[in-house]
Amino acid sequence: MKFNAIVATRMTSSRLPGKVLMDLAGQPALVRLIERLRRSKYLTDIVIATTTNPTDDVVMETAKGQGVKYYRGSEEDVLLRTVEAAEATDTDYIVQITSDCPLLDPETIDRVIERMLEHPYLDYAATQLVRTFPLGFSVEVFRTAALRQVEQTISDAAVREHVSLYFYEHPELYHLSNVEAPRFLRHPEYRLTLDTEEDYRLIRNIYEALYPVKPEFNLYDITRYLEQNLLIASKNSHIVQKKAR
Repeated sequence: MKFNAIVATRMTSSRLPGKVLMDLAGQPALVRLIERLRRSKYLTDIVIATTTNPTDDVVMETAKGQGVKYYRGSEEDVLLRTVEAAEATDTDYIVQITSDCPLLDPETIDRVIERMLEHPYLDYAATQLVRTFPLGFSVEVFRTAALRQVEQTISDAAVREHVSLYFYEHPELYHLSNVEAPRFLRHPEYRLTLDTEEDYRLIRNIYEALYPVKPEFNLYDITRYLEQNLLIASKNSHIVQKKAR
């Protein structure tokens, strides 16, 4: 079975255009994310699922430069782009990652994949059904075949944009499982996603503080740093996260 990370990536973010190439400790955010994904014990491939928009040529070149796979598809229909990217790379299980999570660590990814491996009857495992991890540590795992079935039958615009929405909105149809953070890491109030300029400043601070000392820093290291630097942790606390609906 192939567990592949499918990373939806584009340059035309509405809140912070070009955020995937913003500098974090000397490299673009997308490169830092790829670097962290490579440390997973279970991922077979990393697939950058970008669009056919010419503005995303730079995303394709970044993926090629990093030696990872890429797929170019619909800009608006993220569901279709994701399932096509998975099928094009012979993916059995999609490990859905968004490119606005450059702090995501392999330990979190592997915990979710292990949940699927331990319970083969599951259709969907994730960190966010009940969020105990910080925002920006979202990992979702589900079968490519199940997503293709959704793609072929559901036209709801919200589902086409938010790829896995149909799974967790219909618990009567699917076996779902939530992976909770270890007690010390339970900080759902932390906003560690890259969506605004304030987010970028916070994430840049974390990289500048931790990366030179320990390039493979994880959520334990981030949590300790933020607990010791409460003003930094609150830099983006006022930002309201966009809802799927």
